[in-house]
Amino acid sequence: MKQKVSVPFMLLGILFNVCLIAANLLETKVIQVFGITVTAGLLVFPISYIINDCIAEVWGFRKARLIIWSGFAMNFFVVMLGLIAVALPAAPFWDGAAHFNFVFGMAPRIVIASLTAFLVGSFLNAYVMSRMKLASNGRNFSARAIWSTVVGETADSLIFFPVAFGGIIAWRELLVMMCIQILLKSMYEVLILPVTIRVVKAIKRIDGSDVYDEGISYKVWKIGDI
Repeated sequence: MKQKVSVPFMLLGILFNVCLIAANLLETKVIQVFGITVTAGLLVFPISYIINDCIAEVWGFRKARLIIWSGFAMNFFVVMLGLIAVALPAAPFWDGAAHFNFVFGMAPRIVIASLTAFLVGSFLNAYVMSRMKLASNGRNFSARAIWSTVVGETADSLIFFPVAFGGIIAWRELLVMMCIQILLKSMYEVLILPVTIRVVKAIKRIDGSDVYDEGISYKVWKIGDI
């Protein structure tokens, strides 16, 4: 039987990928606001976790797994295109090469840090969301959304910052950046939670989906199991 294409799922998937790619580019800038040092990726990256929550809540872990791997693939594709563009010779009259290379010529360690942290954090977020939904019989969405995000964001930051900036930024400053990033991203989730709740309710009503992950495999590589 042919599967029906879910428009809400498709739109959330597109937004998920856009946020991830934008976050990767914005992560190259370290900003300081009111004495707090964070990366500019903080502007959009938490949105990917909110979308992850929505997808895991409405369509279950298997759909979340599909969208996470698609996000990984799109990110990797953009990174490779950027590295190829950096390797190509710049026109002699163009004076923007250094700036372009700074943004798109990410060091291998930053690429590895970003992609690894994304996979671990996103899968933990979806897993916690799925398991808590089963354990609570679908109740307490707010608590599930917050705790799954805290777990995912913590894992993401604990992997990304040491791998990407260890030895470049002082460890004391790095620890402060990690703690602030985790706190701010989690607060982001809490502040936008009323919107997330309304979006989830609307999608369930429009799409007619409310999946409980009974007896599924949580193996992250089973992409074909959707």
